[in-house]
Amino acid sequence: MDIQVVDSPGERIDAFLATRIADLSRSRIQTLIREQYIQINGHPAKPRDAVKLGDRITVIVPEAVPLDNAPQEIPLEILFEDHDMIVLNKASSMVVHPAPGNHDGTLVNALLHHCRGKLSGIGGVERPGIVHRLDKDTSGCIVVAKSDAAHHSLVGQFSGRTMEKLYLAVTQGIPKPAKDTIFTHIGRHPVNRQKMAVVNPPGGKTAITDYEILATDAASLTALILCNLHTGRTHQIRVHLHHKGTPLVGDPIYGKPSKTSEQTGRLMLHAWRLAFTHPITGKWVNFEAPIPPEYTPWLDVLGSKTLPPIAHHSL
Repeated sequence: MDIQVVDSPGERIDAFLATRIADLSRSRIQTLIREQYIQINGHPAKPRDAVKLGDRITVIVPEAVPLDNAPQEIPLEILFEDHDMIVLNKASSMVVHPAPGNHDGTLVNALLHHCRGKLSGIGGVERPGIVHRLDKDTSGCIVVAKSDAAHHSLVGQFSGRTMEKLYLAVTQGIPKPAKDTIFTHIGRHPVNRQKMAVVNPPGGKTAITDYEILATDAASLTALILCNLHTGRTHQIRVHLHHKGTPLVGDPIYGKPSKTSEQTGRLMLHAWRLAFTHPITGKWVNFEAPIPPEYTPWLDVLGSKTLPPIAHHSL
C-alpha cells in the first residue's frame, strides 16, 4: 500500500504509520522496517526516519511463512467457529503467541494444528490470526481471525473501541468507591521494564477502565469486581487496580502473597464477555466464557444477586 504524507511532518515513521494502518501494531511496523519492507520515496526506511510533507511511503506486508514444526495438538475450548473467525475460552497459564522463553505450547501452536494453517497472515509469522491478546495468566474470551478480511475488521473494532470487553476480577482489598471510572495514562515502568505503570501525560497511552464491585468477603478482605475495558493497554486492569491500592489476587507482578492467592493458585482475572460486530455478516454477536471454579467463593457471596445479563449470539 502507498501512503502520501500530508500532515504530521517530523513524526517518526513507525509512529506515523501506526496511527494510519489499523491492522499493524507499532512493533510489527518496526519489524517490517528492519526487514526493509517499508520504503520512503523508493528507498528503504530506517527506524528513526522522520516523515516530511509530500513523502510517499510504500508498505509491503509479506505473506505469512509457516513456522517449522509449529502445529501442536493442544486441547482448545471453542466457543464459536466459522470460516472467518474462531472464539475461544483461553485457559489460564496458556501463552497466546510464541516469544522468547515460550517457543511452543502456545495458543498459536494449538490454532495452527486446529485450523490446519488457515489463519490470517497479517499478524506475521509468529502471530497468525492474532488481533488481540490476553496475558498468560488471564483466562477467558479471545477472538482469532481466520481470514484477512476478518482481521481487518476486528483490528479496526479494537482500535475504534467499539467492542464490549467485560472482565471478572478479584482484588486484594476493597476498591473505593464501589463504582468508578479509572482514567490514566499507562506506559513502561521507569525502573522495571518488565512492568507497566501509571505515568504522567504526555507519557504512555490513555487507559480507561470502568469497574463495579459485585461482592465482597470481609474475612479475606477481597472483592469480586466487574471491569469494562474501553481501551486495551498492556496489563491495564492489573495496573489500574494496583494503582488504587487493591491489586488482583494471585498477580505475580503487581500483587503480593496472601492466603487467598495460595488458595486460588492463579491470577484472578477472567475475560468473561466479548461482544462485537461479526466481521463478515455485520451482526452484533456476544460471547461468554464460563466462569472458572476458582471464583465460586465470591459467586456464593453474590448469592441471589445476578450478574449483568448476557445476550446469546445469533448468526
